[in-house]
Amino acid sequence: MTKPNTSVLIAGAGPVGLAAANILADAGIPVTVFEAEASLPKNLRASTFQPSTLDMLERFDVTQSIIDMGLIAPRMQYRDRQGWVAEFNFGTLSNDTGHPYRVQCEQFKLNELLAERLARFPHASLQYCSRVSAVEQQADGVTLTVQTPDGVAKHSGSWLIGADGGRSNVREALDIPLVGFTWQERFLSISTPFDFAKVLPNLSEVSYFADPEEWFFLLRVPGLWRVMVPISPEEDEADFLSDASIQKRLQRVYPNAAEYEITHRTLYSVHQRVADRYREGRTFLAGDAAHLNNPLGGMGMNGGIHDAFSLAEKLAKVCLGDAEESLLDQYEQERRPVALDYVNKITIANKNNLEARDLEKQKAWRQEMSRIASDAGLSKEYLLKVSMISSLRKAQADLAA
Repeated sequence: MTKPNTSVLIAGAGPVGLAAANILADAGIPVTVFEAEASLPKNLRASTFQPSTLDMLERFDVTQSIIDMGLIAPRMQYRDRQGWVAEFNFGTLSNDTGHPYRVQCEQFKLNELLAERLARFPHASLQYCSRVSAVEQQADGVTLTVQTPDGVAKHSGSWLIGADGGRSNVREALDIPLVGFTWQERFLSISTPFDFAKVLPNLSEVSYFADPEEWFFLLRVPGLWRVMVPISPEEDEADFLSDASIQKRLQRVYPNAAEYEITHRTLYSVHQRVADRYREGRTFLAGDAAHLNNPLGGMGMNGGIHDAFSLAEKLAKVCLGDAEESLLDQYEQERRPVALDYVNKITIANKNNLEARDLEKQKAWRQEMSRIASDAGLSKEYLLKVSMISSLRKAQADLAA
């Protein structure tokens, strides 16, 4: 039975906050989610669901819906403009996951599924137009100051999860540093219905193209291809966001006799940062509020969902009286090293390898990736790593040691 007056507050109705809310609601714990926007945003953000995350989401009975709304990506490739390809098939992981593939599906679709599920619980609430602006902690609870269209409101609960993104107000209110660096380049994401698979032989749904002049990344989602390219700090924003500039970049990906149809363009800064700590008293950070990384690997949203499961499952046990509060210390012990030693290292290496200018380094990396891809054992080990199964296993092993 839930301890008397126990409740959990969550800032942010993204995939991290909503996943945590559903786990807590399933356990019978009162939970309130505060979302700053007037509705669930439908912006084109993360769209890669790793096998490990698809396995987790089975708990909510939403995985099949994600698959149905998305696109199964059974392969991933590293390529260059001269024809080199190193391919990895997720089918190698058929004994390690119930979903030996990635699924490409915009994260807002998961948010909608999780919000709909949460609405079924009488002890759960999702409040829109509610921006958390201040956090006060007491010995036995947390009080939030929330800005709403009707003015300032105060809300109290036993625990708080800050899942309010990279510019987290919760993290700022607790004065927790986000340690790391920001890349000089920004990333430009362009969406087009042009089917690159028809013109680039044997192209997989997830393909990284190495090029010392301008690497790029092709990712297929239902009805569209997303093209990601780096933007140097010297380039003028008015120029590189123009139709002419975007057409020029797409023509470098593939020379198209006709102009490309452009359905969406987004420019964003790219960070490699991890919060100095994931817990402050009765408040926890999760997802982008706790860690930020470049998108070359599809690990950001997935790592955040893994945070949510780790934290909410422990918090549920404490709220139900099935575990001591000391169990909550394991959350940071489990998840922060993953962000520091796993996600950061892989995503930084991906970027550095794709843009390497030194000819010997280029050659060595291509040879190494070809060697791994051609060896069944090495290929499986690599796929366990990039699908984030290895990080989950290692975290559990470390805690058990």
